[in-house]
Amino acid sequence: MATTEDEQLATLRSWWQRNGNPILLGTALALVVVFGWRYFQNWQENQAQTASAIYQQLLEESLVSPPAKVDLAKVSELATQLKEGHKGSAYEAYGRLLVAKVATDAGRLADAAAELQAIVDKPVNAEIGELARQRLARVLSAEGQTEQALKLLEGEGKLVAFRASREEIKGDLLVKLGRRDEARAAYESAKAALSEEAALGLLQIKLDNLAQTTANTDEKGVANDA
Repeated sequence: MATTEDEQLATLRSWWQRNGNPILLGTALALVVVFGWRYFQNWQENQAQTASAIYQQLLEESLVSPPAKVDLAKVSELATQLKEGHKGSAYEAYGRLLVAKVATDAGRLADAAAELQAIVDKPVNAEIGELARQRLARVLSAEGQTEQALKLLEGEGKLVAFRASREEIKGDLLVKLGRRDEARAAYESAKAALSEEAALGLLQIKLDNLAQTTANTDEKGVANDA
């Protein structure tokens, strides 16, 4: 019996010498993966909570009414925290959108354009990218760069939910450039992307005004010919 036990112990000892280190290493690696993943999840959660708190502060600072009372230095400080500590996140992008709004309200169009362009260049997702693109087009137009603004909106856009607003902005830009026929087509395209009820609002007023302007122009042309 003792001999059998000795043989069993010798067999076990031999097996452990062959397989012990790989087993220990595998166990250690498994523990590293498990605890590493938990640490990463906790880190992500903490980062998200921190970014959310900063964004909430930024939101409160940015939406002070009237806009002239907004603390621009505080807005800039909070936005910088999002840009540096949470780069590439949705919070950074939304922070830039808020900063662009504040800059626009303050008449600092170049600053607003820079914030929006940064989002357009590296959008965190398609929706935020399209929103920034449309706002940038309006800012560029306000700066007198209407042709450049129109180039930003070439094509119909891939996001159906943003198609109406994109086409309406294109129409506004084309009106500003005096290209009334193209503007009408853009407004009609915007109208087609909306529900019947929604299409009866400001968009319809723009179409009616455009039609009236065209009619008046034609009447003047006829009078001059006569």
